[in-house]
Amino acid sequence: MSDEVYTDYFVDEEDFDKNHFRYKKLNIPEGVEEQPLAVPPVLKPDKETETDVWFTIESIEGESQILPGEKTKTWGYNAPLLGQTMVVEEGKRVHVTLKNSLPELTTYHWHGMEVPGPITDGGCHAPVYPGEEKQIEFTVNQPAALTWLHAHPCPSTAAQVWMGLAMGVVITDKNEAKLPIPKQYGVDEFPVILQDRTYHEHNQLDYRADYDAMGVFGETPLINGTVRPYVDVTTQKVRLLFLGGSNRREWRLHFDDDLVMTQIAGDDSFLQHPVKMTKILVTPGERLQVVVDFGQYHDGDIVNLYTDDFKLIEFRIHKFMADNSVFPDTLFTPEIPEVDPSLPVRKVTMDAHNMMNGKQFAMQRIDMKQRVGQAEYWDVTNTNSKEHGMLHPFHIHGTHFLVVSRNGEKPFPNEIGVYKDTIPVRPGETVRLLVQFPLEGVFMYHCHIIEHEDAGMMAQIEVFDPDHPKTYKLMDMATLTNAFAEEKGIKPEDVWMPGMDTEGCGMDMSDASSGTSHEEVEHHEDATSGASEH
Repeated sequence: MSDEVYTDYFVDEEDFDKNHFRYKKLNIPEGVEEQPLAVPPVLKPDKETETDVWFTIESIEGESQILPGEKTKTWGYNAPLLGQTMVVEEGKRVHVTLKNSLPELTTYHWHGMEVPGPITDGGCHAPVYPGEEKQIEFTVNQPAALTWLHAHPCPSTAAQVWMGLAMGVVITDKNEAKLPIPKQYGVDEFPVILQDRTYHEHNQLDYRADYDAMGVFGETPLINGTVRPYVDVTTQKVRLLFLGGSNRREWRLHFDDDLVMTQIAGDDSFLQHPVKMTKILVTPGERLQVVVDFGQYHDGDIVNLYTDDFKLIEFRIHKFMADNSVFPDTLFTPEIPEVDPSLPVRKVTMDAHNMMNGKQFAMQRIDMKQRVGQAEYWDVTNTNSKEHGMLHPFHIHGTHFLVVSRNGEKPFPNEIGVYKDTIPVRPGETVRLLVQFPLEGVFMYHCHIIEHEDAGMMAQIEVFDPDHPKTYKLMDMATLTNAFAEEKGIKPEDVWMPGMDTEGCGMDMSDASSGTSHEEVEHHEDATSGASEH
């Protein structure tokens, strides 16, 4: 492993979110005492065999003691807030019962999982209505990684994630099992879900009051649903699985004494080679795994993890056994598919805060098509200017990609030789990606500042097999709006979905007012723009 230690975030400070668009500083509400970091329990399977595993994931309403005083009304998966960590093995067939016990429709998006689209993938075309259960299944055919599950009922994705609908999904494989890295969940391996929220009167969330089309910041940092957390360090080395779970906020992480973090994994795989850093940037939707060696500290010492100048987590050092394990130089070897040189490079632009390739998202429009299994280059450009722009984290559903270059130069050191599905793109920058879809379907690609995708910075690609054309049932805005209106007992024109309400999102309110219900409409597309996954 290289001894080089990188000491910057690889991004110009002028591009940080704190320098743009109504940034809100973090603070801790009065009266909050330090408390142990909440570690989501592991979700128990309903049933498991050597080849298959069954789970039930239920979206529920709950109450959570986040701040002193009144409990906060929250949503979660099999838990009042966030969820339980789902662990699946590479090679297994996974059967999931999706149960919606919320008062409104929701969807279940497997961010980072290679699953068919659009239904199993769980974007806006796969609603599960209140009181309803649906069954999905997929085979895990990808390497060890931290992926995640979150709601995606555009244009209400941001509002539902804000309420708490997000949880970790961990993939394990034989390669990870043999690596000399911390693996005792809750002892020397901790998920770290990074979020921020604003709490109003009676400690309640009010997304409508906080809404900002540029992206919603909260003032209170929430780590695994915990405010002011500490971790009791009982082993020399600790593995931290960071998940950028905020709607808008970037996290610039560093220890108070610049303790080195060794990054071992990114979104969808381990890194090919470990990378040592003192500063790590985590943008919305990204996941980064690091190992921290506390060997230089002693029982009673305290080491603090910061974002910028704000303390997030306190690590309390206890006695530990010496750990002399050494990382191998190669953790993982990615497969690099060949690209047919005759294929054109795809051009994708993220424009303003609400468009891709100059268009706002429309649920029934297919923006691109790509043959299943065919590798292609995508040039993804952030067209914002340096003066008025911001980082846009670009995400593709249903696959991973390799980062080829940034403005024709090398990617960041921790983006080389790792599978990614979310990548920050700086104002004025073009990032070249190597993209190959393993499964057919209709998939979204978008900015993962969630307010931006809700407002229309999102598009769709159909991944097709020319020998076996398919048709897909695609959701339409009228059906979605009428369903929300029916659930809330209001008129369709009174439904508040901020992306639709302020930016359009392909909605014609005369359609919404026609009285059509979700039971009456099934939109059928032909084979050129998509229908059933199976």
